[in-house]
Amino acid sequence: MGIQSRSREKLHELLDLIREIDERRYGPEWGIESLGDLADGHRNLMHLLEGGLFSHFDADPERPVFRRIVSATRKFRGDNSDAIYFDAAIRPDREYVVRGNMAGAVYVSITIEEGPGEGAYATGTAAGIHDGEFSIDANGDFEILLSARRPDDGRAWLELTPSASRITTRHYFEEVQRVAADPSRHVPLSIRPLVDPGPPPAFTPEDHDVRVAAGIQRVMNFLRGDTLDQPPRKPEDQPSWVSTTPNLFHPPEKPGDLAFSAMDIAYSMAPYLLGPEDALVMTGRFPPCRFANVCLWNRYIQSYDYNNRQVSLNRKQTTLEPDGSFRMVIAHRDPGVPNWLDTEGRPFGMVYWRFLLPEGPIETPKAERVPFASLPGTI
Repeated sequence: MGIQSRSREKLHELLDLIREIDERRYGPEWGIESLGDLADGHRNLMHLLEGGLFSHFDADPERPVFRRIVSATRKFRGDNSDAIYFDAAIRPDREYVVRGNMAGAVYVSITIEEGPGEGAYATGTAAGIHDGEFSIDANGDFEILLSARRPDDGRAWLELTPSASRITTRHYFEEVQRVAADPSRHVPLSIRPLVDPGPPPAFTPEDHDVRVAAGIQRVMNFLRGDTLDQPPRKPEDQPSWVSTTPNLFHPPEKPGDLAFSAMDIAYSMAPYLLGPEDALVMTGRFPPCRFANVCLWNRYIQSYDYNNRQVSLNRKQTTLEPDGSFRMVIAHRDPGVPNWLDTEGRPFGMVYWRFLLPEGPIETPKAERVPFASLPGTI
């Protein structure tokens, strides 16, 4: 059996957890009964495992480092082709300085997540600030203090509540090209403790074993939090802006303190359901806002393949009607009309709308399922 250690014990626990997630989360308990949904589930698990290893295994709230949360090949929690996200572990009893740059984004926000930390799923959003609420210099640079007490000098500040455990940043871009598909797109961002904690303790085999075991536990906490700890939701348990009726949207709303959401973004989500010769025509009007887009996800809220397909549309990518409204078409193949959203051939998926800093009421998008052959661009 070899050397027994805490890290080996935790590694075996991780393997057992992966098996349990496979058997339960991607099985009948969660309504997974088709080969495609199972394969998507295993892909979801691999992406979550990568996310846990990348962001949480070596996380150190004494010496935090921003890491990019999702990418074109690491998708979970509702990723977005028009945004770049970072996060880092923090402690509520420390003070930090965040320095960053707008990097061409049309919107930047920072939120503080509450919860037990150590990779576990957040219980809510404690505080948030967006670029209209902090100073930005001529070069696009900004600086924000994170602390439990408001500073006396009036600098931009985010409160660290007693249960603060993580910081999340969002850079949204409204461009013709999808920024999340460009691995070279750089967003300058750093977080530093106000008081330097110095280097970690010097290496000893015993302490190293403990630290590695703790890192594996954080990965396990992350995996469990996004799978087994998220029981199947009944329709009545969903937020008001989430529709469970295919092809029918509810009015967009801001989510309040819902975990991993920005307080100043209004959302609306509904499933789509299309036969092989169907299309879904969505109509509406963008409100005055900082940014808006719509994207397609699978049932595990992972975006479709935005590297190779048009699976999302922001306002700059959308061709408007003469009256300023939009008409978008979700279909399995190109209908030959503007604003096609490619389903990848999937008969079922999720449609997700975002409206950042909306001004006034937001018109609820409407959707109508029609025969594909009835679209004006088809022959």
